[in-house]
Amino acid sequence: MKTVSPKSWAARSMAGLLALPLLPVHASSGNPSLSPAPPMGFNNWARFMCDLNETLFTETAQSMLDRGLLDVGYDRLTLDDCWMSYDRAKDGSLQWDTEKFPNGIPWLAKFVNSKGFQLGIYEDSGNLTCGGYPGSYQFEEQDAELFASWGIDYLKLDGCNLWEEEGRTIREEYHVRYEQWHQILSAMPKPLIFSNSAPAYFEDDAADWATVMDWVPETAELARHSADVITYSVEGNAWNSIMYNYDFHVRLVRYQQPGYYNDPDFLIPDHPSLSMNEKKSQFALWSSMGAPLIISAYIPALSDEEIAFLSNKALIAVNKDPLSQQSALVSRDGTFDVLARSLENGDRLLTVLNRGAETATTTVSLARLGLSSSCKYEARELVAGEDLTIDSAIKVELDSHVAKVFRIAMAKKCTKTTPTGMVFNTPADLCMTASTDSVTFEKCAGLDSQVWHAPETGDGTKLTLRPLSNDSLCLAATGDKLSLAKCHGGHGTNWEHFMSGHLRSSAGGCLTQTKDQGSISECVSDSVGQIFGLASGISLAKGDLN
Repeated sequence: MKTVSPKSWAARSMAGLLALPLLPVHASSGNPSLSPAPPMGFNNWARFMCDLNETLFTETAQSMLDRGLLDVGYDRLTLDDCWMSYDRAKDGSLQWDTEKFPNGIPWLAKFVNSKGFQLGIYEDSGNLTCGGYPGSYQFEEQDAELFASWGIDYLKLDGCNLWEEEGRTIREEYHVRYEQWHQILSAMPKPLIFSNSAPAYFEDDAADWATVMDWVPETAELARHSADVITYSVEGNAWNSIMYNYDFHVRLVRYQQPGYYNDPDFLIPDHPSLSMNEKKSQFALWSSMGAPLIISAYIPALSDEEIAFLSNKALIAVNKDPLSQQSALVSRDGTFDVLARSLENGDRLLTVLNRGAETATTTVSLARLGLSSSCKYEARELVAGEDLTIDSAIKVELDSHVAKVFRIAMAKKCTKTTPTGMVFNTPADLCMTASTDSVTFEKCAGLDSQVWHAPETGDGTKLTLRPLSNDSLCLAATGDKLSLAKCHGGHGTNWEHFMSGHLRSSAGGCLTQTKDQGSISECVSDSVGQIFGLASGISLAKGDLN
């Protein structure tokens, strides 16, 4: 729910925020144990919007328990917007809507706790929620303490009705508000898990979006990064909505880490416009990417088949893998997306999605997965539970809008994996493409010249970039020029990848995309031509870009 309103409480001072003390950090990526795996559970919004009440949550909790969803990890229920009264109490406290929750939120928290669940809640960092209920602006600490006293352990904080104070940009304002909440929650005896919504308000501006994303992993356990997924009552193509958020999600591989998870929004398995294949594919994609698995559906009415795929233990194990890597694009050709990541035990994960309108076949070589082409590997397809052997390549036939996920076990003598993927400018969605002796930026077409091996150098602080079409060549920087040169380990062939997306040459300057050309230029923090996605598993550079 995103509508940034104009400044409406101009007389309210931000002095309290400016004077905020620096408190110890006990949450997000600084303390992965607070959320060691992506959250799983239920939220009412995409299915019911403001039509939430006590009975919905008690029925949902009982159904999730009876149907085995709690047993496989769906252990939290979260109230979204519209749970509260339109007025605060005389002492400033938020009040629940007594018609919707006659026994009260503390009673509901105790009820779901008794069933084995935790309860989460929604608020807004502005003066009003998106639905027009009281926001938490200037009541932040009071509201946090109130939620904790009710038995709440998870806060989804939206960003409607925010305005920038004088001297700050709107993106700086979001940073101030969410950093304040992070510090309040972190200082609590039992910190609340924090779902940050700030990036979603900047999806239409690539530079602002990337700049906001840079601070999010240090201030939250998860962050909604793009649009709300389509709601049940809205007529429209739910698959297109899912793909819209997925396309934002694949740009954010570098941010995900133990304790912090990119959030592409809810699973919607009962949306009437989705086919069964599309429902299964959303779950497979979200699981393979290590995203939060939060169902927004009427759980009691889900079919046995829907409960079965939502309970796929092999995919949930991948989702909860302790490395917390996010699957990264290896190739994209307009029909097939191919993604890969590594798992804690050394296994390699391959995800293939057919985005086209027809059944189609593709072949993925072991080299594209960063694996040795001279080895044989045993694999299991996790959606259907089928076993197979991979020898040099895997041929995959998929119906329209179907995703398959393969868990590939390392052969005893072939345990090495090379980070491999596209080098793509995420705002422009153009792929760096190797030519004979240089590079261009072109539409991603699934070519070997657009797939790059990215092995790290011996000290682990830098990497080289080698096109799959000629692995003996490395991307090299000389002055402001780019070339492909023999991989001699020289100064200009080493690169550092920053969380901001910048690729800085060890010879100085950052990789820059301008239309279809690549060059080296001064590193600029919010330059859209310098924001790149790479393979998963690459160590991010620390320190100042310059």
